[in-house]
Amino acid sequence: MEMLVSTDWLAGELGADDLVVLDASLHLPGTGRNAGAEFEAAHLPGARFLDLAALHDPQSSMPGKVPDAARLETRLTALGVTNSSRLILYDDSALRSACRAWFLLKVFGFEQVAVLDGGLGKWRNEGRPLENDVPVEGAEPGLSITLVADRAILRDKNQVLANCAVCTEQVVDARDEGRFTGATVDTVHNLPGGHIPRARNVPFTSLLNPNGTFRSLAELRATFEAAGLDLSQSVVTSCGSGVTASVLVFALHLIGKTDVALYDGSWSEWGADPATPKETGEAH
Repeated sequence: MEMLVSTDWLAGELGADDLVVLDASLHLPGTGRNAGAEFEAAHLPGARFLDLAALHDPQSSMPGKVPDAARLETRLTALGVTNSSRLILYDDSALRSACRAWFLLKVFGFEQVAVLDGGLGKWRNEGRPLENDVPVEGAEPGLSITLVADRAILRDKNQVLANCAVCTEQVVDARDEGRFTGATVDTVHNLPGGHIPRARNVPFTSLLNPNGTFRSLAELRATFEAAGLDLSQSVVTSCGSGVTASVLVFALHLIGKTDVALYDGSWSEWGADPATPKETGEAH
């Protein structure tokens, strides 16, 4: 199974015994949107609600911190997921949050995971069927799932701070240009704008077509290179809280680059710490 699947492909696979379709929508608090309520109003046939907003480390004040295995195991088991399931993730979010769910599942070792290109919006615009039932949740008797985190693809603040001195890993920031340069404040996290020293800027929206699908592989590669990334070297992605940084990780994997990690504290952690070095202005 490819990691990015089309609506045509999914329409032909719906109903397969090993296929689990998950709504991974997540919205910023200021939007006033409720992902769970929207799922109940309209979702893909047979889909289940992942509740991505709840899948973070409860000991952290930062919403992008990856949880322990038990929290994800409990949620996936309740949704009928097994280690052999093929998982299809979609969203109806401006954040393209299905990529965050993809990254989270990748951290915990899932290989058969794909993102629906264009999400619910493309599916709906094509006139494909939707449902408004509320699927019954609960683990089937004897069903269990075991997960182990691969934290080698995560970076914490101390690791990113150490990298500022040696620059063995390139940092690329998924936020918009205004917050990255410091021209505008980060109203999402109530912080001044700016970025990690020597970071490059690839707004996650620059990787998408107007209809929310991913641009071609050649265009994705060109976008990263135009931002000054050397694609032969390892990369760490960052954003505001670790969500849209996952879009960059996903796009880099699409073009075949796998030596990529994610700083899940991102600017909500880095920008709030007066001791961390910061830069403003264009990347240099």
